[in-house]
Amino acid sequence: MNMKALYFTAFKSILTKEINRFTRIWVQTLVPPAISMTLYFLIFGNLVGKRIGDMGGVSYMEFIAPGLIMMAVITSSYSNVASSFFSAKFQRNLEELIVAPVPHYVIIAGYVGGGVARGLCVGAIVTMVAMFFVDISIHHVGLVMVTVLLTAILFALGGLINAVFAKTYDDISIVPTFVLTPLTYLGGVFYSLSLLPDFWQGVSALNPVVYMINVFRYGFLGYADISVPLSVAVMVGFCVGLWSVAYYLISRGIGLRS
Repeated sequence: MNMKALYFTAFKSILTKEINRFTRIWVQTLVPPAISMTLYFLIFGNLVGKRIGDMGGVSYMEFIAPGLIMMAVITSSYSNVASSFFSAKFQRNLEELIVAPVPHYVIIAGYVGGGVARGLCVGAIVTMVAMFFVDISIHHVGLVMVTVLLTAILFALGGLINAVFAKTYDDISIVPTFVLTPLTYLGGVFYSLSLLPDFWQGVSALNPVVYMINVFRYGFLGYADISVPLSVAVMVGFCVGLWSVAYYLISRGIGLRS
């Protein structure tokens, strides 16, 4: 077996393990996002949306649908890698994997691939839920696919970095609670940035989630608050940056070896 085949087998093994992990407990990993998003559509979209009226030239329900889908993808891809990678580190399974003749980028790709797989599955489920409440029309299919893939990769990498530094299981919940949730809710899921004063529009420009939701919404509705090329460039930049950080941490064994 040549080295490329060996590396692919290692990647496939990690990826398969990660997919089996979240599909085996699908009641805990795939069903809750569907229930949560159903409640969001019922409360914010149906009840509150009727009072708000149109936004961005479409109904409020149509406006928030892309943001809610993206919110589910972000949460799922992040939590999957954070919990799985930390469990492997806590149980000392990761030490054996690191000393194996497998490049560190293959290990990262395997875990990130598992997070992306869960994020895409949850995104598909939430999209099907959204179709019960609003007519889903896609303005640019390619852009939607690229955006959801880049977003899942970005937050899967973020989850891996969180797991590297985590000392206990409680540390896994700190970033989602105090960083991820505020960034997501202030990322323009429920409102258009054009409604904000100039100062707060400038502050929102510092939030990376704004760019992801913005370009994802454009893919569905053809409506955007921020330049689409700029949004894509920001996502690619964050993916490259977080991948570099993750590779540095894994290759140096930071937070992994006792």
